[in-house]
Formats: sequence, C-alpha cells, structure tokens
Amino acid sequence: MTTSTPPGSAADTRTNVIRIDDLRVPRRNPRQQAAWEYGQTLQVDLDPERLMQEAMQRTGLADFGDPTLRDRLAAQCRATDADAGLSGLGRLGVRQRLLNLLAARLRFEDHLRRHPEALDVRLEPPVIVVGLPRSGTTHLVNLLAADARFRALPWWECQEPTPFPGDGPGRDGVDPRFLRALATYEIQSASAPELAAMHDRHPSVIEEDCELVDLDLCSYTLEWYARVPQWRDHYFALDQDAHYAFLRKELQVLTHLRGPSRWVLKTPQHLEQLGPLLRTFPDATIALTLRDPVAVLQSAITMLGWGERMRRVEVDADGLAAYWLDRIERLLRASVRDLPLIPEEKRVDVEFGAFMADEFGTVTRILDAAGLGVPGEARKQLDAYVAGNPRGKNGRMVYDLRGDFGLDPDDVRRRFAFYLEAFPQIRPEVR
Repeated sequence: MTTSTPPGSAADTRTNVIRIDDLRVPRRNPRQQAAWEYGQTLQVDLDPERLMQEAMQRTGLADFGDPTLRDRLAAQCRATDADAGLSGLGRLGVRQRLLNLLAARLRFEDHLRRHPEALDVRLEPPVIVVGLPRSGTTHLVNLLAADARFRALPWWECQEPTPFPGDGPGRDGVDPRFLRALATYEIQSASAPELAAMHDRHPSVIEEDCELVDLDLCSYTLEWYARVPQWRDHYFALDQDAHYAFLRKELQVLTHLRGPSRWVLKTPQHLEQLGPLLRTFPDATIALTLRDPVAVLQSAITMLGWGERMRRVEVDADGLAAYWLDRIERLLRASVRDLPLIPEEKRVDVEFGAFMADEFGTVTRILDAAGLGVPGEARKQLDAYVAGNPRGKNGRMVYDLRGDFGLDPDDVRRRFAFYLEAFPQIRPEVR
C-alpha cells in the first residue's frame, strides 16, 4: 500500500490518498508477516456441535430457540471447510464469528423468555435502504439515522444485541457493550488504519441488519469471510420469509430495550430478498441506491483483496474478482426481477452522483415519501451530520480495476447492461 498527502484546501488541510498497489503480491509489514506465518500453523476446529457446546458454556444458557439453527450452522461449517484456500487465521475469523453469533442467539432467546412483553411492541413503518455494497448505503443510512425520530442499529449493538442480565450502563451512563466494542475497534484501527477509509466500523456507526438477522444464521454475510459457493446455494434455498420474521422479532426486542419505534435499516442482501422484505414490512419506504456496478465491483474486491493477504494461504485476485462479479450480477438480476413488488409511491431512487451532489435534497425526498417531512429540529440534526462527515473523511481510496484484477471496465459494464437499462440515470464512473 502506498499513501500520499497532497496539498488540500486553502485552509492548508491535508487529504490522505490511499492506493493499495500490492493486491496480487502482498507486501506484508513485519507484524502482518509474523501473524500470517503463525496462521499457517493453526488447526482450527469448525465442528458445529462443539461450537454450540462452547457457546452454551460461555453464556450458561442452552436454548437456541429454533432447532433448525443446527442445520444452518452445519451448512456454514461444511462450506467453510470446503474452502481449501482459507488460512488458519481465516478459519479462526469464521469460528469466532459463528461462536459470537451463537452466544448472542442464546442471550436473545433468554432475554425474550424473561421479557415476552417485548413482542407486544408496535413498530412504525420503517425506512429501508436497499442497494449494492459500496453504493452509498452506509453513508445514507447513517445520515438518515442522524434524525432522532429514527431508531437505528449501531455497530456496538449489532455485536451484542441484548445485554447480559444485570449488565446495565455504568455511572457515566455508557453501555458496557459500547465500551467492549470500542476496545476492539481501537486495537483494529492501530493495526490496520486503512480500514477506516474502506469501511469504518467505529462502535457508533450504523451498521447492516444482515449482521442482526444472522443470529438466525441465514444471511449472505459468510461470503465476505470465505469463498463459500456451497453456502451461497444453501442460502438461496432457505425460506427467507421465516428469517425476515425473526428479524422483525429482533427489532421488537431492541425497541423494547430502547426506542423509538421507527427503524431505518439497510443491507445489500435485501436486493435479492425483496419479496420476504416487503411481506414482512409491507408499510416500508424503500430508498434504492443506484451506482455504476463497475465502481461497486472495484471497490468491493479491493477491500476484500486487502483482507485476503491475511485470511488466505495465497491471494487469488482473479478468483476473487470472478466470484464477486457473479455475485453482484445475481444481486442485481434479482432486484430488477422483483422491482415491481415495491409500490411506486414508496420507492425513492438514489443515484450515487446525485446523492453526493445534494445529500440534504436526497434525504428530503426519502422523508417526504415516508410521510415524515423535515421539521426544523430534524434539519439541524441532518446538517450537523453532513458537516461532520464529508466524503473522504478517513482518506480517499484510489483504484485500478485493470492493473489489480485484469478486468476491462467496459467489458464489466456490458455484463450489467440489463441493470443499466432498467436504471438509465446511473452515471458511468470508471473508464
């Protein structure tokens, strides 16, 4: 990776430009190299029954709720085992994720048993951001969440949706779950500061609800950790209506813990699950983010490729690009197919360039469609977020789709002609 700090504005600020130029043949720093070499020696157990036992020992709880959770856990473990290119560190990352999800599921079910009244909570019509990864969904959902009328899912709560019994805020009023997430964030930021430029996960940042619904082990998220076509196909065969019903139940519990009751949600997975999404939330307003799929692809695989220097035995830039070229096409074909399911009056198209040029105007259109408008206090909250979070705040990434992945932007764009024809307002970004 190379970085430069060219002259910034007349105020003599500096803008960090980040170019990762070693995606095919990583130049690991000494700490990374030592960790990577150690990872080659690790033997990581992904036995589903032992994972469940360990989660039960960690929490002192034994009821996972849905007995079919075991089947999905086993499918994820089998798919990960089939990824021969995953290093010990990569397998460890999957194991820790699964263990954390299982422990969180146990605590969720325990909390619901002790507080069944949570399911009496009435949810107001949500606003749901739907769009490709790297298409502005994170910035949009965080901007909307700045409006205090909304309930949203910050990363700290995403990691631990329900508190330990008796684990309430300290004398300073800070939830200990936030402090635990902050400690992890500070360690990761010190070892990999470039992560903030690609996808900052400060504990306060609003995150994706696929991380929440994955307490049911039913999302596409595993595909970001390993090359798992077996899990992808298993996931496609799931009854997602049942899993989205579980998401709604989670939102009721989280609202019962702290309001308000009108959620703003987002995850790219919704693109291929518009049927279950709209059957579960029929009163939702959908903000559909639209961006040049070539720009999305190069951003996504650059971020993933950077991480693969640690979690894979050998970096396979071509294989990575091929997998996600196919995966993004699947997401987009499903969304174009199911687009008529969204009521026209409840859909707001958010083209990336137009959003970047007029953030407040974009949010106003969404809030108007939701029947909320933008009263004075909401305007102040939105303006404050925009002022404090300019694009490139944590650095600006520079990409090279041809040089890093051997892909011609025009060839990629032709593959997505069906999507660009459906949304002619999308502006090409990569030449």
